[in-house]
Amino acid sequence: MPTPAYPWSTPDLGPLSEEEIRRRFNYLKARLVYLYREELALWHAPRTVVVVPSLTLDQEVLSKVTGVHYYEERLLYYLILLQLPRTQVIFVTSQAVDPVIIDYFINLLPGVPVSHARSRLTLLDAHDASPRALTEKILERPWLIRRIREAIRHPQAAYLECFNSTPLERELAVRLGIPLYAVDPDLIYLGSKTGNRRVFAEAGITFPRGYEDLHDEDELVEAMAALKMQIPLLRRAVVKLNEGFSGEGNALFSYEGAPRGEKALQAWLRRELPKRLRFEAEGMTYEAYMKKFRQMGGIVEEFIEGQGKRSPSVQGLINPLREGTIVSTHDQILGGPTGQVYLGARFPARPEYRLDLQEIGRRIGEVLSAKGAVGRFAVDFVSVPQPDGSWEHYALEINLRKGGTTHPFMTLKFLTDGHFDLKTGLYYAATGIPLYYYASDNLKKDLYRGLTPEDLMDIVVCEGLHYNAAAHEGVVFHIVGALSEYGKLGVVAIGPSYERSEALYHETVAALDRHAGQPLDCRPQPGEAPRPAPTHFPPWWRG
Repeated sequence: MPTPAYPWSTPDLGPLSEEEIRRRFNYLKARLVYLYREELALWHAPRTVVVVPSLTLDQEVLSKVTGVHYYEERLLYYLILLQLPRTQVIFVTSQAVDPVIIDYFINLLPGVPVSHARSRLTLLDAHDASPRALTEKILERPWLIRRIREAIRHPQAAYLECFNSTPLERELAVRLGIPLYAVDPDLIYLGSKTGNRRVFAEAGITFPRGYEDLHDEDELVEAMAALKMQIPLLRRAVVKLNEGFSGEGNALFSYEGAPRGEKALQAWLRRELPKRLRFEAEGMTYEAYMKKFRQMGGIVEEFIEGQGKRSPSVQGLINPLREGTIVSTHDQILGGPTGQVYLGARFPARPEYRLDLQEIGRRIGEVLSAKGAVGRFAVDFVSVPQPDGSWEHYALEINLRKGGTTHPFMTLKFLTDGHFDLKTGLYYAATGIPLYYYASDNLKKDLYRGLTPEDLMDIVVCEGLHYNAAAHEGVVFHIVGALSEYGKLGVVAIGPSYERSEALYHETVAALDRHAGQPLDCRPQPGEAPRPAPTHFPPWWRG
């Protein structure tokens, strides 16, 4: 089949109407199907992947996340593609990434000479630390757009990867002249909290009772009153912004002391809502939250109670041919004032229900695919144990983007050349052993402030915690750029069991705690007994 010709051979740096952007984008979207089917099927096929890790989300809500401008580094797992011998990666950031961090990831690549991988990696940045989405910054810089486009070695086999998809990413794809491998921005409503509930209903799965498509305080009060009337014993409800993420757009409300009768209940809610609504986002006020609610809209739903409940998730991928598959499951680690903020995850989810999650995720994926969605998606649940030993799973939200569980799983793939087995829900290394991990996005302590990437590498290597490919265990870090300024970083601790991976995580925290305040010397100090070698060191380490 001949390669479709791209009708715009040079970048158009002038103004484009919305109609023209959509026309060109739809052409590129069709081209992505051709590329996926005809040109990218072989591992040695030449390609260029342009990675723009822009968090194109509400910047006011996003600003509540400590060190969020370093979260662009989470997508450095895309360097895994440099294992493919003719693949070029162009990675664009707001500010330059520390070369120590780039070296750290490239040296983790299995089976590829560092010099060969380096020659196929292009790093570009906007030199802009302002609290705005990276894609917005790029679109303001026609010279940077030109540099990105001129750096593309394989323009006939190039595509754009991003964290999430909005009209800004659509315009960037058009100006670069390459297709966007993500959901069409016209479909992003499917990822809103209102859209989520409608997808759940269409998929025929269980989700909390509630009301969606709310737009202001009056509608919210009426819906909260109706929910309480529908469920008389309801203790708490969750209010969610349509475009909230990682739980930061959620707020919890207690009905304790609520009167009976719909009119009395509505009057009571109007008085109590400003006083009782408890926000997950740090520093959020009622006035600011309701302003966001009017801008975005939102939902209210019952807060699922239950002794021993869990917060698992399932991740899926829909390729450009609209073929879907499940790629992982996790048990999420949540925190925040009311336990709704994503902090990290354990992989895989518990054996009692991981296959159930995969089936529910498959059904949701079918609905999304039928509506035209492409790319990664994740579904969060709350799961409650039942007296008969089964679990009741309530679907909470769909993330039509890369999420907090994407980069730890891709890190595992980055390192191991293994595969995820749908029959067992386990990930197996190439050697056949199952692998597990304990991951956190939010290891944060004030005593870590001032540690540089070089200091972190010294500590990890001297303590023997660095990932060891021969033993299939060790730790890998991300968001390392936030360490010195905020005392924050992400950790993925990989091991052959749940217990070993979690132990490695806690060993890492203990090592950082010990050495954060003083330079590390690997040699035993006077009077100190020599530390034993880490258990995963190979037997030839003695020389």
